Amino acid sequence: MSEQLKWFRSSYSNSEGGACVEVAFATRIYVRDSKVPSSPELRLTAPAWKAFISAVQPGA
Repeated sequence: MSEQLKWFRSSYSNSEGGACVEVAFATRIYVRDSKVPSSPELRLTAPAWKAFISAVQPGA
């Protein structure tokens, strides 16, 4: 990947190895498992990201 991404960890993540997700915003939205930074990234368009957030966070 040529884009330098700045990753943000979910506020629901914890330092004890809880369910950790990181997100980076660029030309697309990237999602990965923060416990394995070299893991594959899920790449979403802005409309797909909005649909994803609406599905996992009712009322958003």
